[in-house]
Amino acid sequence: MASPTPLKGTDLIDCAKANAKQGVETAAYFCGYGSDLNTFEQELHQACQDIGVNINELSDLITDQQQLIQFAGTEVSPDSPSSL
Repeated sequence: MASPTPLKGTDLIDCAKANAKQGVETAAYFCGYGSDLNTFEQELHQACQDIGVNINELSDLITDQQQLIQFAGTEVSPDSPSSL
């Protein structure tokens, strides 16, 4: 679900990171910025700088683990939380 208001700070970073693989348009939408990509990118860069992280683009937020899952082709997980 998209945020009803534009996210800021670490909430923005978390949301952007969660949606980074789907692209900047999708991430901006879910973070509450709609189609205002310029403001989304400016706020994201500022939020990252505030915590001491420098990014050049949204894909910089994708972790190595997320990339491995994407390229490995198979994700193994339990059927439910109770079957861990």
